[in-house]
Amino acid sequence: MTETVRTWRHIPQRYNLIGSKCLQCNKVFFPLRIVCPECRRKGKLENIKLSGKGKVYSYSVINTPTDEFKEIAPYAVAIVELDEGAKVTTQIVDCGPEDIQIGDEVEMVFRKIREQGDDGVISYGFKFKLKK
Repeated sequence: MTETVRTWRHIPQRYNLIGSKCLQCNKVFFPLRIVCPECRRKGKLENIKLSGKGKVYSYSVINTPTDEFKEIAPYAVAIVELDEGAKVTTQIVDCGPEDIQIGDEVEMVFRKIREQGDDGVISYGFKFKLKK
């Protein structure tokens, strides 16, 4: 599958932060699931639009990234626990890695993810920033 096809297929998750809620155990997951990883009930899930607000559950500072991201290093990648309970892995932006603490409140923002190919097609998606 080409990167362009993958980008288009993931638009709902990238631009709307759509997760799944199990109707049996009420757990919320991201990304979308077809089987609940908690209670293993197939066909008992519904799509749910997530708020994009949460707290830093854990994070790591990337000092030696791949060539694609070397211009923005050092940067922080975090696991954010959303208000709904789902956890997402994301980059924390608009601050230095030294400004981040576990438990900090964060909110989703849209930012450039990368440029692709010789034509420079830009992919956008969600990242999170510290809530003021």
